[in-house]
Amino acid sequence: MADKNIDLGRLVIRAFNIKAVTWGDDNIVMPSGEMTISKKVLPDIISDMDAVESVDMRLIQPDEHDQFTNTILDIIPISTKALGAIGEGITHTLTGVCAMITAVDTDGKQCHEFGSTEGNLKEKVIFDRPGTPASGDVIISFDVILKSGMGQERKGPYQAHLICDRFLQIFREQMKGFDGKLCTERSEFHNIARPGKKRVVIIREVAGQGAMYDMQLFPHEPSGVEGGRSIIDMGNMPVFVTPNEYRDGILHSMQ
Repeated sequence: MADKNIDLGRLVIRAFNIKAVTWGDDNIVMPSGEMTISKKVLPDIISDMDAVESVDMRLIQPDEHDQFTNTILDIIPISTKALGAIGEGITHTLTGVCAMITAVDTDGKQCHEFGSTEGNLKEKVIFDRPGTPASGDVIISFDVILKSGMGQERKGPYQAHLICDRFLQIFREQMKGFDGKLCTERSEFHNIARPGKKRVVIIREVAGQGAMYDMQLFPHEPSGVEGGRSIIDMGNMPVFVTPNEYRDGILHSMQ
């Protein structure tokens, strides 16, 4: 008799669609689909960042892609753990909106090493692909100005990501309490062990060059920064993650 499959854990992802993102007096997100953005917290967020000169934000609506952008460091989904750790339990995520980080230094040098992506946004982003915004998404752009030379040091891109992460945490804390019955999409994934069957390992090469290219592993939040460990600081040693940990955002490329 064949061995039975073993369910090693379940991940549930609940998506809440955001219909409108506007400027407001406070940073608020509602499960009904409304989101307001305020810049008031930015000075406090960057107060301890010695590589950052300043930061501004833009709300880029779906019909506003024809505009200039500095080098794009990342496109980030807005997700949080409502129950359990990354790779298990329940994750709440937003659709219809995403975050983007751009960076340049005070000398006008773009934050890049092998190639820069500054230019017209509609020409630099291929929309509706895995890892890129949907064409109908509102983009919350964090436009970071780094101090001279910091765009080519690990500290610069890291602090740019940290700005975004701290800001998004304001919304994550609110999303944790969303009523799951109000989600617009629900997906369920299981880590299944199949005794007696072949064991499959997928190998992914990640960035860890020691200059500005880095990878954060095991952050507190999906696709987050806080609590993460640098693959460089770990000596670029291999690590094992489950399919659901990978799916839930346990790896975060810093460039």
